[in-house]
Amino acid sequence: MEKPATLEELILSLRCLPGVGPKSAQRMAYHLLQRDVKGAERLAGALTEAVGRIRHCTRCNTFTEAETCSLCASPRRDASLLCVVESPGDLLMMEQSQSYSGLYFVLMGRLSPLDGIGPREIHLDRLVRRATDGAVREVILATNFTVEGEATAHYISELLGGKGIALTRIARGLPVGGELEHVDSGTLAQAVLERRPA
Repeated sequence: MEKPATLEELILSLRCLPGVGPKSAQRMAYHLLQRDVKGAERLAGALTEAVGRIRHCTRCNTFTEAETCSLCASPRRDASLLCVVESPGDLLMMEQSQSYSGLYFVLMGRLSPLDGIGPREIHLDRLVRRATDGAVREVILATNFTVEGEATAHYISELLGGKGIALTRIARGLPVGGELEHVDSGTLAQAVLERRPA
């Protein structure tokens, strides 16, 4: 039996989500249509509303409904510090740590030439303008410790090197509460290399 075209389109649309393959998309579509029509309507409305209202902050590039996000608009933030992260989720994690009081720049990705993501796609031109605006004294590179994240951090440090801005990279090491016997050897080696005075 052939599926109705609208059902097929729903399944295809759900596949755009990360980690959702054909079977998962089909399961989700059937669940929404069979068991949670109100949930489906709420989801459709929320997506329509978000797509229509959410945009990028003109200063830090994160998602916001206003021209400037609440963090960039806050007079309490230290404008001399600029933390570069890959995604809005990374920004939220930094905020939840309550260890940073500066401002951010969200790349919305990382360099990945194999995936067609270059400097233009992650807004490095905007980052350079923001970092060299005269207010920023230190740029903290907080990209992930993946091959792409490391390459992105290196590329940014090359772009901003020699511009009179301090460049730092977040440290790697052991997780709080972690035990040595359960840590991978790469993390342990990095923790030893980046040790500090006790």
